[in-house]
Amino acid sequence: MAQEDPNKKSYEKTLAELGVSSPADVGKHFHECQADFASHDLLQIANEEDWKAVRDRWLGRKSGVITLITNNWLKAAAPELKRAAGLHLNELKTEVEQALEERRASIEAAAELAALERDRIDLSLPGVERLLGTRHLIRQTYAELQRIFLAIGYTVVEGPEIETPYYNFEALNIPEHHPARDNMDTFYIEGSNHLLRTHTSPMQIRTMEKQQPPVRIIVPGKVYRRDNPDATHGFMFHQLEGLAVDADITFCDFKGTVDYFVREFLGPGVKTRLRPSYFPFTEPSAEVDATCYVCRGSGCRVCKFSGWIELFGAGMVNPAVYGFVNYDAKRVSGFAFGIGVDRFAMLKYGTDLQVLFQNDVRFLRQFR
Repeated sequence: MAQEDPNKKSYEKTLAELGVSSPADVGKHFHECQADFASHDLLQIANEEDWKAVRDRWLGRKSGVITLITNNWLKAAAPELKRAAGLHLNELKTEVEQALEERRASIEAAAELAALERDRIDLSLPGVERLLGTRHLIRQTYAELQRIFLAIGYTVVEGPEIETPYYNFEALNIPEHHPARDNMDTFYIEGSNHLLRTHTSPMQIRTMEKQQPPVRIIVPGKVYRRDNPDATHGFMFHQLEGLAVDADITFCDFKGTVDYFVREFLGPGVKTRLRPSYFPFTEPSAEVDATCYVCRGSGCRVCKFSGWIELFGAGMVNPAVYGFVNYDAKRVSGFAFGIGVDRFAMLKYGTDLQVLFQNDVRFLRQFR
């Protein structure tokens, strides 16, 4: 912006040097200053820097136009011209200050509007997706299993993962020299008489020690066995065991509960069967099978062309177990089952065991 003022030399002269001898001539010179400010300097202001330059030029304390006019036109004026010079000087100063203030407000408003436009949120644009966490597939399966059993009167109990051989084996009718108690199958804690539980069954014993029949519980939790990891095995897996003990519970009650549970979880079209088996803590014992979820019983590679898939072990509680909890085996009866939660997740969602624990987000996002 040009800084040269064509009238500057006149500001440096007194009214006498300019040949001013009447109040009318004084007003003429002041009107020329007002016109020069309004038509030249004020119009040159485009931004804050221009505004500061014009302000300093007109209102500067040492060499501003108003200061020069005050010194040369007012203070040095003849007595008869001082009144007119003072009035016109006040008018000029007021006009300059008001005009500069209005232009400053206009510049600030324009800058604020530009900033708002620059930072404006375009509501028509797609929003930023904030991914929310979800429960792991194992936890979802746990919740579904618990929902089924809670609906028919079972309660959830939990217990320690570090157990004693008594609760993990002896009280469950597993004798000292049983193969399951060998170091090749169980994790024993060095330097102590404790181990990592191989099933959640110890909580069945602990619960019956504290509670008289009727008992209907499910016990979810992690268990540990010395298995080599592969598509269907791991040294740690999740289990949900159940126990029902009361007067006059029969094998029919057991089979009805198993059928109800399997159909609720895998679908109403699934059929079940019981195969004779052996577990130290149940007698009689059975393996629960269901029709293959892939071929619906017609035979395929998944079910090894049998049409059936093994689900879990179960059976009527062995009367010998009641002796460890002071139950009268002649008066009460019951059944127990042990469900592999990981296996049920694999069956329902068609995956293998290792994928469940690899924390691959691409896999986990499929089950949000």
